Amino acid sequence: MTNSKLTLYYQPGKNSLADSYLKFQLNQQTTAVLSIDYTQEAIIIPVESVTSMPNMPAFILGLMNWRSRIIWVIDLPKMFNLEGIDHPLRQYNIIVVKVESMLLGLVVQEIKGTAKFRADDIHSPVGQVATSLVPYLCGCVEQKEEILLVLDAQNIVNYANARGD
Repeated sequence: MTNSKLTLYYQPGKNSLADSYLKFQLNQQTTAVLSIDYTQEAIIIPVESVTSMPNMPAFILGLMNWRSRIIWVIDLPKMFNLEGIDHPLRQYNIIVVKVESMLLGLVVQEIKGTAKFRADDIHSPVGQVATSLVPYLCGCVEQKEEILLVLDAQNIVNYANARGD
Protein backbone atom coordinates (compact mmCIF):
# COMPACT_ATOMS: atom_id res chain seq x y z
CA MET A 1 0.00 0.00 0.00
CA THR A 2 1.43 3.34 -0.99
CA ASN A 3 1.42 6.15 1.45
CA SER A 4 0.46 9.25 -0.51
CA LYS A 5 0.16 12.67 0.96
CA LEU A 6 -2.76 14.86 0.04
CA THR A 7 -2.29 18.58 0.36
CA LEU A 8 -5.27 20.89 0.32
CA TYR A 9 -4.81 24.51 -0.53
CA TYR A 10 -7.37 26.97 0.73
CA GLN A 11 -7.63 30.11 -1.31
CA PRO A 12 -10.09 32.50 0.19
CA GLY A 13 -12.39 33.90 -2.45
CA LYS A 14 -13.78 37.37 -2.66
CA ASN A 15 -16.92 36.36 -0.74
CA SER A 16 -15.25 34.24 1.94
CA LEU A 17 -15.81 36.90 4.59
CA ALA A 18 -19.01 38.22 3.07
CA ASP A 19 -22.22 38.51 5.05
CA SER A 20 -25.55 37.28 3.67
CA TYR A 21 -28.53 39.56 3.14
CA LEU A 22 -32.11 39.09 2.00
CA LYS A 23 -32.70 41.28 -1.07
CA PHE A 24 -36.11 42.78 -1.84
CA GLN A 25 -37.98 45.62 -3.54
CA LEU A 26 -39.47 48.13 -1.12
CA ASN A 27 -41.40 49.69 -4.00
CA GLN A 28 -40.91 50.15 -7.77
CA GLN A 29 -37.87 52.43 -7.37
CA THR A 30 -36.15 51.17 -4.21
CA THR A 31 -34.17 47.98 -3.63
CA ALA A 32 -33.05 47.10 -0.12
CA VAL A 33 -31.34 44.34 1.83
CA LEU A 34 -31.66 43.08 5.39
CA SER A 35 -29.12 40.98 7.26
CA ILE A 36 -29.99 37.28 7.29
CA ASP A 37 -29.08 37.35 11.00
CA TYR A 38 -32.40 39.10 11.71
CA THR A 39 -34.51 37.30 9.12
CA GLN A 40 -36.68 34.46 10.39
CA GLU A 41 -38.67 33.73 7.25
CA ALA A 42 -39.94 35.25 4.01
CA ILE A 43 -43.59 34.34 3.38
CA ILE A 44 -46.51 35.20 1.13
CA ILE A 45 -49.90 35.37 2.81
CA PRO A 46 -53.41 36.43 1.72
CA VAL A 47 -54.36 39.99 2.66
CA GLU A 48 -57.23 38.58 4.72
CA SER A 49 -54.72 36.91 7.08
CA VAL A 50 -53.82 40.30 8.56
CA THR A 51 -56.36 41.67 11.03
CA SER A 52 -56.43 45.46 11.02
CA MET A 53 -56.45 47.27 14.33
CA PRO A 54 -58.22 50.58 15.01
CA ASN A 55 -56.42 53.78 16.01
CA MET A 56 -53.01 52.70 14.73
CA PRO A 57 -50.57 54.67 12.55
CA ALA A 58 -51.23 54.20 8.82
CA PHE A 59 -48.09 52.08 8.29
CA ILE A 60 -49.24 49.44 10.81
CA LEU A 61 -51.41 47.04 8.81
CA GLY A 62 -52.46 44.93 11.78
CA LEU A 63 -51.80 41.59 13.42
CA MET A 64 -51.23 38.13 11.99
CA ASN A 65 -50.73 34.63 13.32
CA TRP A 66 -47.23 33.36 12.50
CA ARG A 67 -46.28 29.92 13.79
CA SER A 68 -48.76 30.18 16.69
CA ARG A 69 -47.51 33.65 17.63
CA ILE A 70 -49.34 36.92 17.08
CA ILE A 71 -47.10 39.53 15.45
CA TRP A 72 -47.50 43.07 14.13
CA VAL A 73 -47.38 43.59 10.38
CA ILE A 74 -46.14 46.90 8.99
CA ASP A 75 -46.08 48.40 5.51
CA LEU A 76 -42.36 49.16 5.24
CA PRO A 77 -42.52 51.63 2.30
CA LYS A 78 -45.29 53.56 4.08
CA MET A 79 -43.27 53.63 7.31
CA PHE A 80 -40.37 55.16 5.36
CA ASN A 81 -42.70 57.72 3.69
CA LEU A 82 -41.86 56.25 0.30
CA GLU A 83 -44.19 55.80 -2.63
CA GLY A 84 -46.26 52.77 -1.75
CA ILE A 85 -46.89 49.56 -3.57
CA ASP A 86 -48.88 50.73 -6.56
CA HIS A 87 -51.27 47.88 -7.31
CA PRO A 88 -54.18 46.44 -5.33
CA LEU A 89 -52.93 43.48 -3.37
CA ARG A 90 -54.45 40.07 -2.87
CA GLN A 91 -51.43 38.87 -0.95
CA TYR A 92 -48.56 40.32 1.06
CA ASN A 93 -44.86 39.53 0.71
CA ILE A 94 -43.74 39.53 4.33
CA ILE A 95 -40.30 39.29 5.86
CA VAL A 96 -40.54 38.13 9.46
CA VAL A 97 -37.69 39.68 11.45
CA LYS A 98 -36.57 39.04 14.98
CA VAL A 99 -34.58 41.49 17.08
CA GLU A 100 -33.89 40.09 20.54
CA SER A 101 -37.32 38.68 21.50
CA MET A 102 -39.39 41.06 19.32
CA LEU A 103 -40.93 39.67 16.12
CA LEU A 104 -42.27 41.89 13.35
CA GLY A 105 -43.68 41.29 9.85
CA LEU A 106 -42.39 43.69 7.18
CA VAL A 107 -44.50 43.99 4.02
CA VAL A 108 -42.45 44.67 0.89
CA GLN A 109 -43.28 44.71 -2.80
CA GLU A 110 -41.20 41.72 -3.88
CA ILE A 111 -38.63 39.40 -2.35
CA LYS A 112 -35.73 39.01 -4.79
CA GLY A 113 -33.42 36.46 -3.14
CA THR A 114 -30.11 36.85 -1.37
CA ALA A 115 -26.99 38.94 -1.79
CA LYS A 116 -23.53 38.72 -0.28
CA PHE A 117 -21.11 41.52 0.41
CA ARG A 118 -18.55 42.48 3.00
CA ALA A 119 -19.11 45.00 5.77
CA ASP A 120 -16.50 47.33 4.27
CA ASP A 121 -18.61 47.54 1.06
CA ILE A 122 -21.28 49.42 3.04
CA HIS A 123 -20.96 53.19 2.71
CA SER A 124 -22.68 56.07 4.46
CA PRO A 125 -26.19 56.75 3.15
CA VAL A 126 -25.92 60.49 3.89
CA GLY A 127 -26.30 62.44 0.66
CA GLN A 128 -27.43 59.37 -1.33
CA VAL A 129 -30.91 58.91 0.13
CA ALA A 130 -33.62 61.04 1.70
CA THR A 131 -32.62 62.18 5.19
CA SER A 132 -35.84 60.67 6.59
CA LEU A 133 -34.48 57.19 5.71
CA VAL A 134 -31.06 57.57 7.35
CA PRO A 135 -32.13 56.50 10.90
CA TYR A 136 -33.33 53.14 9.51
CA LEU A 137 -30.18 52.35 7.53
CA CYS A 138 -26.79 50.83 8.23
CA GLY A 139 -25.69 52.32 4.89
CA CYS A 140 -25.78 51.74 1.15
CA VAL A 141 -24.05 49.31 -1.17
CA GLU A 142 -23.49 49.75 -4.89
CA GLN A 143 -24.01 46.47 -6.70
CA LYS A 144 -24.27 46.08 -10.47
CA GLU A 145 -25.13 49.73 -11.09
CA GLU A 146 -27.86 49.86 -8.46
CA ILE A 147 -27.79 51.23 -4.96
CA LEU A 148 -29.04 48.84 -2.29
CA LEU A 149 -30.27 50.27 1.00
CA VAL A 150 -28.87 48.23 3.90
CA LEU A 151 -31.64 48.33 6.51
CA ASP A 152 -31.03 48.43 10.25
CA ALA A 153 -33.46 45.84 11.67
CA GLN A 154 -32.94 47.01 15.25
CA ASN A 155 -33.98 50.61 14.52
CA ILE A 156 -36.96 49.52 12.41
CA VAL A 157 -38.28 47.20 15.12
CA ASN A 158 -37.68 49.79 17.87
CA TYR A 159 -39.52 52.51 15.90
CA ALA A 160 -42.47 50.27 15.00
CA ASN A 161 -42.68 49.00 18.57
CA ALA A 162 -42.70 52.54 19.99
CA ARG A 163 -45.41 53.66 17.53
CA GLY A 164 -47.55 50.58 18.09
CA ASP A 165 -47.84 51.08 21.85
